[in-house]
Amino acid sequence: MNDADYPAYCRVELIAHVKEMTDLAPQDRARTMKVVFGVETAVREVIQPDKINLASLGNKTPHMHWHVIPRFENDKHFPNSHWGEAMRNTKPQPLHDVTVSRLTQLIANYVECGLNQ
Repeated sequence: MNDADYPAYCRVELIAHVKEMTDLAPQDRARTMKVVFGVETAVREVIQPDKINLASLGNKTPHMHWHVIPRFENDKHFPNSHWGEAMRNTKPQPLHDVTVSRLTQLIANYVECGLNQ
């Protein structure tokens, strides 16, 4: 995602139009979560956040997807949800191209490895 307040915020989207996780067959649920966990692992390794928030809401868009949101104690909303009330007026540094490239490659590696298990 391209969120200036939350660099490295990612969203894992299922291509198939499925509304809920339980609409998926068990093996597809497991595969989806392997992708989510692969993205989380890559974000943690590269960005080193204080916390990761995982969310699957989809109230406005009834299409199953997961948010992987790196959080820092000094981010705009911490400790609130990033959708909640801002606690401070801070702007994070944008990610360098090298960081984005490394993160993209790690996500691809973790996802591929997880899907091939």
